[in-house]
Amino acid sequence: VTSAREFRQVYTPLQKEINLVIRIFLLLACFLWILVGISFLSRSLPLADLVQRAAVIAGLVPAGLLVAITLAYGTGAVQMLGKNVLIQQANAVESLSNVDVLCLDKTGTLTTNHLELQTIFPVGVSPSELQQRLGDYATSTSNHNRTSEAIATAFEGIPRLVAAEVPFSSARQWSAIAFKDEPAAGTYVLGAPEVLAKGTQLTAAIEQQIQAGVEKGLRVLLFAYTTAVEAIDPTQEQPSLPANLTPLGVLQFSDQLRPRASETLHGFAQAGISLKIISGDNPQTVAALARQAGLDTEIRLVSGPELAIMNTAQFNQAAVSCNVFGRITPEQKANLVQTLRRQGHYVAMIGDGVNDVLSLKQANLGIAMESGSKATRGVADIVLLQDSFASLPHTFLEGQRIRNGIRDALALFIVRVFCITLLIFSTAMVTDSFPLVNKHSALVSLFGVGLPTTVLPLWAKPGGVS
Repeated sequence: VTSAREFRQVYTPLQKEINLVIRIFLLLACFLWILVGISFLSRSLPLADLVQRAAVIAGLVPAGLLVAITLAYGTGAVQMLGKNVLIQQANAVESLSNVDVLCLDKTGTLTTNHLELQTIFPVGVSPSELQQRLGDYATSTSNHNRTSEAIATAFEGIPRLVAAEVPFSSARQWSAIAFKDEPAAGTYVLGAPEVLAKGTQLTAAIEQQIQAGVEKGLRVLLFAYTTAVEAIDPTQEQPSLPANLTPLGVLQFSDQLRPRASETLHGFAQAGISLKIISGDNPQTVAALARQAGLDTEIRLVSGPELAIMNTAQFNQAAVSCNVFGRITPEQKANLVQTLRRQGHYVAMIGDGVNDVLSLKQANLGIAMESGSKATRGVADIVLLQDSFASLPHTFLEGQRIRNGIRDALALFIVRVFCITLLIFSTAMVTDSFPLVNKHSALVSLFGVGLPTTVLPLWAKPGGVS
């Protein structure tokens, strides 16, 4: 929670370059001021001449560069708004041009997060009984999510008398409700099959159904039951999974890929951006969806439990070499982003849920979906209005255009400072005088850099740095 509330300020590489250049210019101005001061003391120059020369030297510091950068960021933000991309951090547009690794959540980013219950596979109960228990479960829960909504849409249920409830958590990968009224009082658990397998025995038929759904890219959940009403304790900080669970059914949910998802992923590949798909779902499910979306590169997957037992070196290697991560906890997601940044990558993270907040804050650039949680939108640098995932490749080109325009403006200021400094030194050596007055300096600034740098960001073209 503390990490999520920390203020986040990320400077782009270009901003760091500009800060360095301005510091050099300030040092140069200070050096020239010292020389003018020595000249004033040794030659008894009039005070008016001293002030005049000090003012001209002060003009070497590129204050107009701030106007050029602000204009570039402003025009970029306006153009992005027309593409349904809301810029919340001023430097976010230019920051896009530096991204070389893009981490994205599967649910709500690659897919629409509109779950639909496709099939159920009853275990030890009739289909009608399973449907009734699922309907009661979805109707009685107080913590609604996309999964419970999909179940409630498919099956009608009646509100039951709830004795205890454990809401779904990305870290636990399961939720539970204990009913103390009849019929079929007890504790019902819904969660990831591999997690619930710790408290129940899965037959070959169940495992076959689970694997079949995973290979199709479906979200597969296991619904299990125990007669013990006191099997869960929601007051615990980390509730324990009930033991001796009896499987009741396997549920398979479908989630639609976003429109133009394949074209968008191909656009990232053309831009030289590596993709990392990170999800709390089964790794094979995520890999199947990635293939359906047209991920061109070879899929190399790893799961959260596998990462949990790796040492630091192995974790670092997996973060770089793998591109599909499944059953990942929010903390692992944030660690993956941190690891990629430590290895010199400029990382953008796209998310929509509360579990993505930590990783968004760890990334160089945080991108949120409009349909995501309020917390996610609050910490993001960019919000994709109408969940316009397909707009992202265009935003990377816009970021390159902004970066190139600012670089051109910076180059113009550097040339101006170099020429005026050279003129001051050469004139002082040849004629023992100062070449400029305030009027001259103002005119040179206006026509040399002032007007040109206001239009350079508008005329700049996208492309790599030459």
